[in-house]
Amino acid sequence: MDPQLDPMKDDLPLMANTSYMLVKHYVLDLDVDFKSKVIEGSIVLFFETGSQHKKTSSTGRECCQSEFDQSHKMRASEPCHVPVTNVSACSSKMEYNGFTVSGEGEEDTSDENGNHSNSEQASGISSSEDCCDRENHGNQDFVLVLDCCDLSVLKVEEVDVAAVSGIEQFTRPAKLTDVSKELGNLRNHIVHELVALPAKRWEEQLCCFTHCSQAPGCGELPFATGPWSLEIRKPGIGTPADFPHAIRIWYKTNPGGRSVAWTTDQSGRPCVYTMGSPINNRALFPCQEPPIALSTWQASVRAAADFVVLMSGENSAEPVQLPEDILSWYYYVSMPMPASTFTIAVGCWQEVKQQSFTAAIPTNTEFSLPSVQADFSWHEVMCGHVGYPCRFQNPAVSWEAVIPHRVFSPCCLVELCEERLLPLIPQCLSAAFSTLGTHPFSRLDVLIVPSNFSSLGMASPHIIFLSQSVLPGGSHLCGTRLCHEIAHAWFGLAIGARDWTEEWISEGFATFLEDVFWARAQQLSHEEVKGQQELKALLRWRRLRDEVQNSEEELQVLRPNKESTGELSESGASVVKYGLKAEKIFMQVHYLKGYFLLRSLARTAGEASFLLSLRKFVRKFHGQLVLSQDFLCMLLEDIPKQKKSGLTVESIFQNWLDTSGIPKLLPDQLVLLLESLLEEKTLCPRTLQCLERTYQLREQDAEVRHRWCELVIKHKYVPGYGDVERFLREDQAMGVYLYGELMVNEDAKQQELAHKCFASAQEHMDVSSAKVVAEMLF
Repeated sequence: MDPQLDPMKDDLPLMANTSYMLVKHYVLDLDVDFKSKVIEGSIVLFFETGSQHKKTSSTGRECCQSEFDQSHKMRASEPCHVPVTNVSACSSKMEYNGFTVSGEGEEDTSDENGNHSNSEQASGISSSEDCCDRENHGNQDFVLVLDCCDLSVLKVEEVDVAAVSGIEQFTRPAKLTDVSKELGNLRNHIVHELVALPAKRWEEQLCCFTHCSQAPGCGELPFATGPWSLEIRKPGIGTPADFPHAIRIWYKTNPGGRSVAWTTDQSGRPCVYTMGSPINNRALFPCQEPPIALSTWQASVRAAADFVVLMSGENSAEPVQLPEDILSWYYYVSMPMPASTFTIAVGCWQEVKQQSFTAAIPTNTEFSLPSVQADFSWHEVMCGHVGYPCRFQNPAVSWEAVIPHRVFSPCCLVELCEERLLPLIPQCLSAAFSTLGTHPFSRLDVLIVPSNFSSLGMASPHIIFLSQSVLPGGSHLCGTRLCHEIAHAWFGLAIGARDWTEEWISEGFATFLEDVFWARAQQLSHEEVKGQQELKALLRWRRLRDEVQNSEEELQVLRPNKESTGELSESGASVVKYGLKAEKIFMQVHYLKGYFLLRSLARTAGEASFLLSLRKFVRKFHGQLVLSQDFLCMLLEDIPKQKKSGLTVESIFQNWLDTSGIPKLLPDQLVLLLESLLEEKTLCPRTLQCLERTYQLREQDAEVRHRWCELVIKHKYVPGYGDVERFLREDQAMGVYLYGELMVNEDAKQQELAHKCFASAQEHMDVSSAKVVAEMLF
């Protein structure tokens, strides 16, 4: 492995050259083998030519290509025309001519069967260098780069989509006037027409993808694997436009691959699931990881009959019985999403059912937003995303407060889930709907994952993973975590960050909205809501303070790329800054700083106006990737009160997103913070010292300094007594109350301080104030 890409401390490379070729659809056909702890099969990728090639082609410049070392000799195999009828049979019985990738003086890293693994660098191509960011000098082949790690790639081949029966609808002569008669260009034209079908024909499109994925291969493609990538070429093809737009990759995962966890559930039964790895899904299937590669997918997964396969698909799969006691499960999605959102869990899960249960939908409307119909003219708002069957444009689901949902768990937790989790789901879904409107996804599965899961929850399209830790001890933790993950359906999934370093767009919003959802789910009164949210804010502030004190400053920045946020290299490759730092996985700074930023904006705008703006933002940007400024610009334009407060996008960047540490708060926010801290029974001197230094409390206005003096007196913080003396001398209009605080504690030093201050100020005080203070002191 390249020492510059140490997986324990550096950035996560996104190697795929998405600017030249962009995947539009995946078809996975996989077998899960628990004995060998391997997932094996094939994936077919359908591409369209990327934006960078179109741009460079129009100017006459040749697109850049990745160079295979000239000392490496790669021999392409003969074309094969074998119909794909059974993946297991093909992957185990099909013989083909392999090819070696070895340089002079180097050993061939392929195994005895000609397979290549990502565990070693098969081609000698450096994964730390963007090998597609160089100009093409000579007749070199274009190289397709995919993100890939911890996989054994068995074979790569072009798919002969032109051989599919009935494909003629995509090859009409009128559409071929500008297309070469060569068969390769015909195949690419078919794929282009298929991926360009309008959203209303999505079912037909899905069916065509299925048939095309089962078409025979028409020639193996040379490939090479590096620690982070799979590189594929076709000899003699120098441009993305001419490169095969439908390829099939035969591969198998490694038992120690980092995208999935092979373990046992709480009942001791084997299972495997995607656990939210920092490297995402590249160790589960070769893919394009950059978020710009929005794609749809479909998957057929086979496992022994004892197992249930759950996936992030929009259909509730019904298994099909196959020979040898095998079940096949089929899922699909029609909404383009990043490959990182693909999720699978295979185990002996049991569905939790409660036949007599009736969902209790919140009826308290005291704090509900205006009705969905009153917010916007739903049918006049045009979606800004690429075409797909969007629920926001479907009147039939605009009033669906509770989407269909199921709960799965190991058998030993079924009873607890029935009692604790199942009744909460409709309440939380309804609360989310009342806040943000239309649910972006049509259904929801909730799975209690094994105890080795390193988080309390994880949201993916149509499925949520929850830790068993949320179940015991009442409904609060379970409800708040469920609300948090439900919030990700809007922020994190339906709306994603264009630059993964801006995690706060997902986690900050979900943390802020979990409080709103949970309060509505509980149908709390206004005072109860305020009390609960103030308490949560205090607890979060203390966690943020502790994390800031005990973590590296570079990891505390919410927008670490600053003005370069969202920028890509010419090829489309990029890195996720600090994405591989082990400690970053457990940090909450993106949750907490993001939450406090949104809380600050909500207090300035007014909560009702702010939530309406969130709903408007969802309507405008669902199905799209955004940057921080997309939200901030819309908010500041939408709510004039924000402009009057002096807030600008630049000031928010400077104070909140581009710097480490705890953001500078406005005076009212500091007053609120200090009042919350006054409710604490004890605060240690170190905490008070940190508080004063962090917010420079001695330099704040009188309202803030008054609360600071109260904290000093309550906790007998001797280094702060000088602040109290100065306040009583210089701010007599507000200091009378502090004399009583100094006396009531019955502390000799504080009483001495009160007498000393009164003696020096008495002759300058007005008569009424002097009389009141004298009664306190004597």
